[in-house]
Amino acid sequence: MCFIFSLIPATFWAVVGYFVLYTADKAEGGMRKYGRFLAVWIFVIASLIPIMGVYMSIKGICPLDIFFGM
Repeated sequence: MCFIFSLIPATFWAVVGYFVLYTADKAEGGMRKYGRFLAVWIFVIASLIPIMGVYMSIKGICPLDIFFGM
């Protein structure tokens, strides 16, 4: 259950990452380099969220299981 709900914030962060990457490509100089660096970190965060959702589901420590009775 945690994996399914972790896809919502991961999708949000992926969209934000693409927006940052798009605006960084329009920038010049050091701002372009910083924007690409920031976009990479946002994509790393977006990929870690579902990984942690899978981990919580496998270990059985998902707090959503209490509410949904699974």
